[in-house]
Amino acid sequence: MMARFWLKALAVASCAALPACGAEAVGEPAQSAATGTGVAPLSEDWTLVWEDEFEGTSLDYLKWVPEESCWGGGNNERQCYTDRAENIAVEDGFLYLKARKETFTGPDRPPEIAENPNPQVTREYTSGKIRTRGLHSWKYGRFEVRAKVPAGQGMWPAVWMMPETGEYGGWPLSGEIDILEAVNLGAECDECEGTLGENRHVSALHFGDTSPANAFVSQKSPLPDLSLPSDGFHVYAVEWGEGLIRFLINDRVHFTVPREEWFTASPLAAGNANAPFDKPFYIMANLAVGGKWPEESNELGLDEDTLPNQFVIDWIRVYQCKEDRDTGRACMN
Repeated sequence: MMARFWLKALAVASCAALPACGAEAVGEPAQSAATGTGVAPLSEDWTLVWEDEFEGTSLDYLKWVPEESCWGGGNNERQCYTDRAENIAVEDGFLYLKARKETFTGPDRPPEIAENPNPQVTREYTSGKIRTRGLHSWKYGRFEVRAKVPAGQGMWPAVWMMPETGEYGGWPLSGEIDILEAVNLGAECDECEGTLGENRHVSALHFGDTSPANAFVSQKSPLPDLSLPSDGFHVYAVEWGEGLIRFLINDRVHFTVPREEWFTASPLAAGNANAPFDKPFYIMANLAVGGKWPEESNELGLDEDTLPNQFVIDWIRVYQCKEDRDTGRACMN
């Protein structure tokens, strides 16, 4: 969410795990009760090219780089992201990104946008964020995550993608792909269907011109049975091909965006209708604490009773189209 400024809402349509932060504090994931198990790509022509099943006892640093920063991602988030077991843990085949209430001092910004020297910042919360930036990136494909998102006013889990090189310029000129976001699950929601409160997950694209002329398209979708996404595991995915991007949950398409609905103001993309979504992107997963979007929605603010909390990820997989890696479209028809 490095670039997801709250202005997007105004844009066009625009622990060595401590017991208090361990799985036992907020509910151990149960494989037998999980939904979305064994979901396969829509087309057999999708070929698995990268995955992390989160086996073992620690994060695989050949696949991920934890972000260490306290700047709030441009969204006034309240946490410091750390590379500690208290915030990032791999246990029993799951990745845990753990949010905690604790005073912590760390670097202001991640290395690629840091000042020299990088100031130290103190926050009242910590959490975890991992990225494939500098290690792995892909142009076109199907990207899946099987995850259980946390509930609570002020909780903001996300799995999203950003451009590896930013060839068209700074955010959002080079684009952003949000596979999964969820804010304030279970909190009061006047506009939600059902009786359980906020029960929608969100997928989005960000593009356009520099802020405040940034633009986005997004879709908030409940599950078919109107249950809370935080009650179980689900498979969230994006299929991204030349000129077409579509988002899925449990293999059901819930949002489709053709290239006519996006653009970039970058002069470097002149005459290219597919820009900015025609360059390699990397993957991120994080659990933000607070921020303008959650704190100005639903019940407002941050409910500290939801902490400690955690975002649990079973696996992340990347597929590319076996017969059409150049555009990916043959696997999307």
